[in-house]
Amino acid sequence: MFGKKKGNVSDSAYGVMLGDKLSFAASEAYKLLRTNLMYALTGEEKDECKVIGVTSSVRGEGKSTTTLNLAYSLAEAGQYVLVLECDMRLPTLAKRLGMDGQKGVSNLLAGLCNGSEVIRRTELHQNLYVLPAGEIPPNPSELLGSERMKVVIDTLKKDFDYILLDLPPVNAVSDPLVASKLTDGIVLVVRQNYSSKRAIAEAVRQLNFVDAKILGFVMTDSNAAAPGRKKYYKKYGYGYSYGYGEKVQSGEAQKEEGQAP
Repeated sequence: MFGKKKGNVSDSAYGVMLGDKLSFAASEAYKLLRTNLMYALTGEEKDECKVIGVTSSVRGEGKSTTTLNLAYSLAEAGQYVLVLECDMRLPTLAKRLGMDGQKGVSNLLAGLCNGSEVIRRTELHQNLYVLPAGEIPPNPSELLGSERMKVVIDTLKKDFDYILLDLPPVNAVSDPLVASKLTDGIVLVVRQNYSSKRAIAEAVRQLNFVDAKILGFVMTDSNAAAPGRKKYYKKYGYGYSYGYGEKVQSGEAQKEEGQAP
């Protein structure tokens, strides 16, 4: 198992709380998400590592924060978790975790290093590891869709219970669609009153087109006091939400054109 290098986590990285800095309500929301995802994947091989992709329709919806806090929640439950920063075009995880991100996924996929050189144990939890994006490559989609990527994932699955892929937004680039082939399912992050209904629908359409398994939706930056919230994205069966420390609720996207939960 890896774990010699650590990163230093800011109490409020990018102004957003991580790990044990979360409020009780937000922490409980992630535990609910963790539990439902674990049950959603019980049909897979019991002892096999599960690979979950986390993405959004557009940038700024909180997918990277969601990925880290979900990973932390899984680690708290005794699981060994690895976060792969697959958003190689605009990487943020290394900086927010206080890590040296000069080498990472891109270097590993290019054959310039091995996993033990670039996988870091975080200070969020002793069971939580991160593989930063590394140098920004000219061909992220090709790297994510390469046979080398499949080999890397298959190799890493031997050491971890869960691997979370922090993917770019679906509507921005093809990277998450390519990488979805390597996952057991995708979680789509939606920020309240940020993305349009059309953008969310387009992201779902593209994921369906490549036969990605949508495990559920996470609503971020939610306002528990807002009226008229419905409970679930009924078609896919799950609805989770948190407000970066605000009260927790389950929610479905608002139906008005141009708004998202």
